[in-house]
Amino acid sequence: MSNVNPPYKFRVAKPNYLPHTIGTDPIVEEYNVPLSQPSGEENAKYFAKCKRYALEAGITRPKGYSVSFHLNPDMENHHFGMTHPMKPWRLTLSKSLVFSYGMNFAMDNYTARPATYEELNSFHAADYLDFLGTVLPEPTPRDVENPNPELKFNLGGSDCPLFEGLYEYCSMSGGCSLDAARKICSGQSDIAVAWGGGLHHAKRSEASGFCYINDIVLAILQLLRYHPRVLYIDIDVHHGDGVEEAFFSTDRVMTVSFHKYDPCNFFPGTGALDDNGPKNEHNPGAHHAINVPLNDGITDEQYGWLFENVIGKCIEKFRPTAIALQCGADSLAGDRLGRFNLQVQGHGACVEFCKKFGLPMILFGGGGYTPRNVARAWAYETSIAAGVQDRISPIIPTHTPWRDQFRYEELFPTLEQILGEPRANKNPPKRLQEIVQHVNEQLRFVEAAPSVQYQVIPPDLEGLRDEVEERLKEEREARDDSLRRAQEEAVGVPMEM
Repeated sequence: MSNVNPPYKFRVAKPNYLPHTIGTDPIVEEYNVPLSQPSGEENAKYFAKCKRYALEAGITRPKGYSVSFHLNPDMENHHFGMTHPMKPWRLTLSKSLVFSYGMNFAMDNYTARPATYEELNSFHAADYLDFLGTVLPEPTPRDVENPNPELKFNLGGSDCPLFEGLYEYCSMSGGCSLDAARKICSGQSDIAVAWGGGLHHAKRSEASGFCYINDIVLAILQLLRYHPRVLYIDIDVHHGDGVEEAFFSTDRVMTVSFHKYDPCNFFPGTGALDDNGPKNEHNPGAHHAINVPLNDGITDEQYGWLFENVIGKCIEKFRPTAIALQCGADSLAGDRLGRFNLQVQGHGACVEFCKKFGLPMILFGGGGYTPRNVARAWAYETSIAAGVQDRISPIIPTHTPWRDQFRYEELFPTLEQILGEPRANKNPPKRLQEIVQHVNEQLRFVEAAPSVQYQVIPPDLEGLRDEVEERLKEEREARDDSLRRAQEEAVGVPMEM
């Protein structure tokens, strides 16, 4: 088992934003349904129906490339709390839809083991992991009665509560993403799907925004053992701040985040258009953080145009050898926390565009707080990965477990079905053009990134940045000394320092 040392954690000042669970609207709907598939004879009958569907629809393995599906069913049994928006049961609903469409017969399916302590420690600090593994569950978040409680590592509040089996849940999420990354590195998979991952807010020593372990960072560190350059793309409605911070000072990872941006009222309050990495031009990470801040109500057409223009240019200039795509489904219309007008088709179009480049790719999960929306999006995006999107029915199969939970039988409900009336679009075309122009300007400064494989991950990316700064300083001083000696030789007398 390989170990890597942790990269540095870049910290940014946090604005005075409202909590992740903003407002008093009823954002939580409970789902009193089983947490696992039927067993025994019923299970056998169900999978027979799935196989029959796959045969009748012509769902087979794609030619020329392989797709793997990574999960740990035990993740689905966990519960953040009755009033918490995050519902691990959405993984059950997503898996049931993927299997009901017979897509499991088009992929390699893996039950991933939990990540070990050492694997989690490749990014996360030991004292944080020790606390995470030993702290006791608390039935009530500490900020329910006390607005400003003392929270060690930001654990125990309404956003990141302490629930039963927390460490195990985190380990299983990390294990799914690490398993996906290993299959990519070994060449066993060309596209790896890990819907149990995508927890992009977690920091090296801090939980944040429903995220305790940053499985994406763990997976990218694994990819960097083999791939010289990784492009990280985030289409969650929230800024991918944890991943951006982790790789802030390296030119081997470019992070691109599309998100709602309202620094005073929407979590996490970061990710402005001009936040493009370190301000010091000598830092390797300068211009390698691309942020695409959006307003409420953006449509499929606008999002698709923006995504293709930004990502197309980033791939052209950065020349990644692998893509890590976080597919947070809270950017869909009807999400309990998101405020966009995106539909399943528009969300999936991002996956389809990235796939066209033929690069090894991991699809991560992420946000998504209306489980029926999450399941629709991730099932459709799984079909895109497997190349069977044209063979699945637009009507959810009748043998799908918990089919009544989808509310509508269509895989692609209309905005009118989802919202009644679309949200007001606050993204004028001129603003979108300005975003693309700004991104193109930033990419002008991106030079060719390292093109040789690293057998060993730099032990500490913060240290790496400091070493680079020191090396540049020494080179300047050596250059000055050399110039001074040349001048002395030319004039025959010592020069003043």
